[in-house]
Amino acid sequence: MIKLLIAERGEVAVRIARACADLQLPSVAVYTADDAAALHVRAADEAWALEPADAINAADALGADPAVGPGGGSPGGGSAGAFPVGRPDAYRDMQAMLDAAVRSGADAVHPGAGPLSESAEFARRVVAAGLTWVGPDPATMEVLGDKIAARALADSVGAPLVVGTSGPVRRPDQAVAFAQRHGLPIALKAANGGGGLGLRVARRLDEVADLHDSAVREAVAVFGRGECFVEQYLDRPRHVEAQVLGDGEGGVVVVGTRECSVQRRHQKLLAEAPAPFLTDEQLAVVVDVSTAVCGAVSYRGAGTVEFLVSQSGQVSFLEVGTALSVEHAVTELTTGVDLVRQQLLLADGRPLEVAAAPPVLGHALSFRVTAEDPGRGFLPAPAPVARLEFPGGPGVRVDAGVAPGDDVPPGRDSLLMTLSVWGRDRDEALRRSRRALDDLVVDGPATSAPFHRRLLDDPAFAPPGDEAPTVHTRWIETECPWLDGLAVRTPEARATPVVLRTWVEVAGRRVPVVLPAELADVEVVAAMVAAVVGEDDPVDRPDDGGHVTAP
Repeated sequence: MIKLLIAERGEVAVRIARACADLQLPSVAVYTADDAAALHVRAADEAWALEPADAINAADALGADPAVGPGGGSPGGGSAGAFPVGRPDAYRDMQAMLDAAVRSGADAVHPGAGPLSESAEFARRVVAAGLTWVGPDPATMEVLGDKIAARALADSVGAPLVVGTSGPVRRPDQAVAFAQRHGLPIALKAANGGGGLGLRVARRLDEVADLHDSAVREAVAVFGRGECFVEQYLDRPRHVEAQVLGDGEGGVVVVGTRECSVQRRHQKLLAEAPAPFLTDEQLAVVVDVSTAVCGAVSYRGAGTVEFLVSQSGQVSFLEVGTALSVEHAVTELTTGVDLVRQQLLLADGRPLEVAAAPPVLGHALSFRVTAEDPGRGFLPAPAPVARLEFPGGPGVRVDAGVAPGDDVPPGRDSLLMTLSVWGRDRDEALRRSRRALDDLVVDGPATSAPFHRRLLDDPAFAPPGDEAPTVHTRWIETECPWLDGLAVRTPEARATPVVLRTWVEVAGRRVPVVLPAELADVEVVAAMVAAVVGEDDPVDRPDDGGHVTAP
C-alpha cells in the first residue's frame, strides 16, 4: 500500500490515521461541509471533500445573498455543501468514497467502523476499482453479513443457537406463527442489519405484525435490503464477544474476549476485557466456536464473534461483525496487540504478528462517551464543545474524535471519545475508572459521562466482594432506577454555517475553495490565493463570474 483513504469520520478515523502514521503510511481523510474542521480531518496527512453530485455551481453561489444562502431559505438553514433533505449521507455514498480515492491517489481503503465497514457491496466495488480493501474478502462479508447465512454456517460447525427461522419471513403473519409456536418474546432482525438497527423485540402477540413491518422499513432505509428473520429473544442475557484475527488462509487467533452487556437501544455503552465471570466451559465455547466459524470462511483481518449468555448460563452464537470494533481499545490494553496495525499489515499481504492467543494482562474497561442526555433516554445532544479536559495517569487511554471548540454536528454519530482504563485486576480498573471519569471535563453538550460515573457505584455493575454483576442488555431500559435524575439543559447546536463554493486557478490547476458566506468577497479570495502562491505572485482579480486566477 502507498496511500490509505479512510472512509470514515470521527474517533475511529482518527485512530486509523494514527496507526497509519506509526507505519509511515500516508493517510487521506474525507469530510462533508459540516465536518470540514473536524479532528479526523486534521489527523490525516491530507483531506478531500466528499462532493455532492448536486452541489450548487460555485460561480453562481459567489453572487448569492449571504443572508439567504446560496440555496435559498432561511438564514443559517443550510449551505452549498450541505446535503439536502432526502439525499443519502455522503459518508455512506460508495461512489463518493471511490471518487475521493481516485482524486487523492490513494491505492487502499479502510472502511472504519461505520455502515460501509460491513458492506460487501462496497468491498467489491473497492476491489473492482483496483484498490486494496482493508478487511475480510467480500465473499466472506457476504456470508457473515447475512445473519441467516451466518446462523447456518454456525450451525454447520456445531455452534449453540437460539431457536430461530432458517430463512427470512416474507410476511408478518409468518412472524406471528413463529411466536405462537415458540412463545414470546421474539426478536425480529434484519438479515443484513447490525448495531441494533433493523431489530425489534415483540413481547405481545398483537404487536408482532407492526414491529415486523417497522424492522423491514428501517432495514431498507439503512441497509438497502429488508429481509428479516425471527428468533426467540433471551430475557436479561449478557453480551459476550471474542476478538479474532484471521490470516485469510484458515488460521484464526482469538486475541481476547469482551463483555458489552451495558447497552442502550442494543448499542454498547461500556466494554470490559477480558469478559469477567465466565466459567471455563463457557470460555471454551466462545473460543472454540469463534475459531471454527471464522476458520470455515478463511477469515482475513479483524472481526468480532458475538454471543449471548442466558440467565441459566447457556452460551448462544449471535453474529459475526466484520468491522473494527469501537471497543477494540480494551482488548489492546489487555493483550498488547495493536489491532489496527494488524489490519493494515494483513491487507498489505504481510503475515500476522500474532501467532497464538496472547496472555491476558490485567483488566480494562472502556467507556463510550457520547453527546447524549442519559436523563432523557439518551437523546442526542449536539452542541459545540466549549471546554474539554482529558484525564491522565497510570492505565488511562483516551481515543477522541473531537477537540475543544469543535462542533458535534446534528445527525452525525454522537460518539465524542472512548475512555479506556486498565488495572491489574477488575477492582483496580474500577477504582482507576472512577478517578478518570471524575477528571474528565466536557462543557457544551450533555454527555453519557454522568451515567458512567453513577454506574460504577451501582451494585448491579460493581457488586461487593466476589459477587457477579447482574446487568444485562436491557438493564438500562428496564431496571436502572436513577436515569431521570441525570437530565441536564443542553445548549442549542450551532446551525450549519452557510458556506459558498468557488474555485481558483493556481499554475493552471483548478483548485476548489470553500469559505463562509460572510467572507465571500473577491478581495478576501484573492488574498487567500496570494497567501498560498506567494505574496510576490500576481493574482488576477475576477471580472467575470467571480473567479480568481493565479499564475
